[in-house]
Amino acid sequence: MEFDMFAYVWLPLMIFVARICDVTIGTLRIILVSKGHKGLAPLLGFVEVFIWIIAMGQIMGNLDNFICYLFYAAGFAAGNYIGMLVEERIALGIVGLRVITAKPADLLIEILTEKGYGLTNMSANGTQGPVSVLFMTVSRKKLNNLIKLVNEYNAGAFYTVEDIRLVNKGVFNRNQKARRNFSLRKGK
Repeated sequence: MEFDMFAYVWLPLMIFVARICDVTIGTLRIILVSKGHKGLAPLLGFVEVFIWIIAMGQIMGNLDNFICYLFYAAGFAAGNYIGMLVEERIALGIVGLRVITAKPADLLIEILTEKGYGLTNMSANGTQGPVSVLFMTVSRKKLNNLIKLVNEYNAGAFYTVEDIRLVNKGVFNRNQKARRNFSLRKGK
């Protein structure tokens, strides 16, 4: 009995790569849909399903090859991981950063303003007394730098990050432009 190199090595590898591609594309498509990108999401959906059909066709044509099943599942897992890495790298969208601190926030506000970040500051009362609350809206690409500044100038501050789908007007970092998303308008 001769070992079939194509059936037990090359075919499973092709299925593995196809699954990585279609699941990575699917991850990006879901993110684009959640952010309201109507143009690119359907195109990615087409490519995703086209690749999936090809991979599934190979599985169905080789039902007796258990190695293909394993590589199909492994490609799915790897595609999820790679999709998250790609999404993290391209950092699509805009986020809101809310900082709550019991320490005086004057120096932090001054530094953020100097660096061109728009923010809203208000005094509030927390469970343990008076606090300062800062609200900022930034692109996800700038978030890590902003958090670094918060930690550097007001260590121990409590903060939360939320995804924002729609932004209208405001003061943004001088290197950043707000995008208007009209997908929420009636009739569109």
